[in-house]
Amino acid sequence: MEHKASDQIQNLQYFGEFGGINPSISDSSTYTFLSAKTMFDTFEGNTEGCYLYSRHSSPSNLYLGEALAALEGTESANVYASGMGAITAVLMQLCNAGDHLVSSRTIYGGTYAFLKNFIKKFDVDSSFVDITQLEAVEKAITPRTKLIYCEAVSNPLLEIADIQAMAALAKKHGIPLVVDNTFSPLSIAPAQLGADVVIHSLTKFINGSSDCVAGAVCASTDFCLSLKDVNQGAGMLLGSTLDSLRAASILKNMRTLHIRIKKHSENALYLAKNFEKDGLRVVYPGLPSHPGFQPMRTQMNPEYGFGGIMTVDVGSLEKANALMELMQQRRLGYLAVSLGFYKTLFSAPGTSTSSEIPLHEQQAMGLSDGLIRFSIGLDNNVERTYQMMKSCMQELGILEAREMCI
Repeated sequence: MEHKASDQIQNLQYFGEFGGINPSISDSSTYTFLSAKTMFDTFEGNTEGCYLYSRHSSPSNLYLGEALAALEGTESANVYASGMGAITAVLMQLCNAGDHLVSSRTIYGGTYAFLKNFIKKFDVDSSFVDITQLEAVEKAITPRTKLIYCEAVSNPLLEIADIQAMAALAKKHGIPLVVDNTFSPLSIAPAQLGADVVIHSLTKFINGSSDCVAGAVCASTDFCLSLKDVNQGAGMLLGSTLDSLRAASILKNMRTLHIRIKKHSENALYLAKNFEKDGLRVVYPGLPSHPGFQPMRTQMNPEYGFGGIMTVDVGSLEKANALMELMQQRRLGYLAVSLGFYKTLFSAPGTSTSSEIPLHEQQAMGLSDGLIRFSIGLDNNVERTYQMMKSCMQELGILEAREMCI
């Protein structure tokens, strides 16, 4: 039977310690043993169902990991204290001194900084390429290359990776494909398209309430266990452990993910279509004008739409800042980084989430200073939202005020 993530998540069912319909939260950092031998065996990884210390694992983290593996259709999943904790653990696990990796040129600024600057301390080189050009990706691969890294929908330019083609290329060269799927949970299932490792910042859409920071790695059982190895596991030894209370909170929020993603996508598509008709420079994967429209349609699950992120270029940073401040005053959302909240969030990536990327590289990839990234919220009346946003743009001269709206 075809893997359907929403059904797999719905099928997860745990009883709490006293029969509760929510699994009990393990609010302990360490666990007791009835025998010293069992403690030793647990340290060596030779026991199942035993807990030693919460940096290794905890019941709450394992429950969330099972739900995330069900979401992505992988054998297993590990959870971490942040998306960057997940990303860095994977990259450090797969690379040794002298190795090389190929990455998309448009990625989250923190990931870019890690690859461009930090990992060089360990003699690991990175090549940044246009991930939409397979020839460029293959040309960048060398005998030292250990992985290909990309985002399914890139941050912030919303470039679409052809994951099936990328997976075939990675397989041809005997290296894994690692995909960050933070922008497109449920809409895209990278593991089903051939990706070897799928990463999430759980902070965003999956949690959905902007009240915690967390990350996940969805992959094979062997790879997830390697990350937790007490001697060689990057996840274990770097110590980016997710707190059990947060894990339990995220697990509860995952139950509404399928509903939220549909609404985020529905609202974003409505706004993108209308603003494009108004003559704005809009980038959204659900618009036929988007270069990645066909690749997105080919690999997406249409039930969940094209996602909740769009960008609008208003021409200058001054106009972008003025518009965002006015929209916040009008209670249309928040001038804030991150995404996936119930209210719309907006920021200028060039001076925030992508500021780690040098200005000349931002310009080369098409990241202009007037670009605003919108994480569209769950507004019930999106027509009202559109009219109010349009009114703000007319007031600032970004759109011609042919007719005044509410």
